[in-house]
Amino acid sequence: MTENTSNTTAIIEKTVFPILFALSFSHLLNDTIQSLIPAIYPIIKTSYHLSFSQIGLITLTFQLAASLLQPFVGLYTDKKPQPYSLAVGMGFTLIGLISLSQATHFYTILLSVCFIGIGSSIFHPEASRMAHAASGGKRGLAQSVFQLGGNAGSSLGPLLAAWIIVPYGQFSVIWFSVIALLAIIILSYVGRWYKGFMLSRSKKINIQSVVNQFSKGKVIFSVCILLLLIFSKYFYMASLTNYFTFYLIDKFHVSVQTSQVYLFVFLFSVAAGTLLGGPIGDKIGRKYVIWASILGTAPFALLLPHANLFWVGVLIVPIGMILASAFSAILVYAQELIPGKVGLVAGLFFGFAFGMGGIGSALLGKLADSTSIEYVFNVCAFLPLIGLLTGFLPNIETKKK
Repeated sequence: MTENTSNTTAIIEKTVFPILFALSFSHLLNDTIQSLIPAIYPIIKTSYHLSFSQIGLITLTFQLAASLLQPFVGLYTDKKPQPYSLAVGMGFTLIGLISLSQATHFYTILLSVCFIGIGSSIFHPEASRMAHAASGGKRGLAQSVFQLGGNAGSSLGPLLAAWIIVPYGQFSVIWFSVIALLAIIILSYVGRWYKGFMLSRSKKINIQSVVNQFSKGKVIFSVCILLLLIFSKYFYMASLTNYFTFYLIDKFHVSVQTSQVYLFVFLFSVAAGTLLGGPIGDKIGRKYVIWASILGTAPFALLLPHANLFWVGVLIVPIGMILASAFSAILVYAQELIPGKVGLVAGLFFGFAFGMGGIGSALLGKLADSTSIEYVFNVCAFLPLIGLLTGFLPNIETKKK
């Protein structure tokens, strides 16, 4: 494969951990803000007398705004990297936060979450590219560190909502604008490093690259399987992230704050499991990690709808940890499957993941309205079985030239 000076698939000699940690922490801040959206659903559902379908529509609006732009952002930045785009994207998130705190109507809420989604769509592809650039060849580790921050942030949202938003109301969302401002400062620093990295690559070309040994048809087939696996993971994640609190309240009659604590336990388990997939994939192969992380969730997922409250609290831990290890492995596998398109692949898979989460939330909300929230969890328990498709993926060997 021919490499040019602007291609950030180049591998630098050493892993730049300060940049990886800065990106991971920024991801934590970004996803903390995002996770406030589902965390406040019980509040706004009561305040605005919303149906489950309307709750699903809020998630759909956010997820589509966060997903549709991502492949285009990634495709553009593959050709013209934008070091400071992350700070700009966080600016959109800041506008959305302020608007959400002031929202007085359902449609104002939709507009607010749309702005937050746009910020996310700008953030993820280029941040993933920068993590790739700072990886020093340890791509799985770099993506896992990056994803760890995001999942840790997602787990914090419900807890912060229980401590701050539930007691103080919707307007308290504006306090989280401080988080967005902090992220803008950090991402400006990362942007300066990345600009210097790009300049250094234009002067020194010492490149190792992944060679793709598969036909175009095989690549397309494999990408389709990976997208089906993303569908399985994020439809199931949508049921837990957006409706788990309602499930606990409806079935076990717990308080809103108690349900948020259970959601935190699940999302914290997701964060804890995130760091495993990438490094293990670097050592034993990403296909095996993908296989174990999605299909391995199935036994626990099938038991969850039939468990009492105690065992629900136990089961959500392995479900979160095992399922979380999939995404980093899937993303790096796809980047090695399609060399030289780091931004495009990141945008496609992050975007598809967000889109599936949004569509899943909307459809599951509609299903909950027409049946029951408990029925939704019984149906979703079978989704991890789609992990059987991993067996059709080819084994990828990383070759250097």
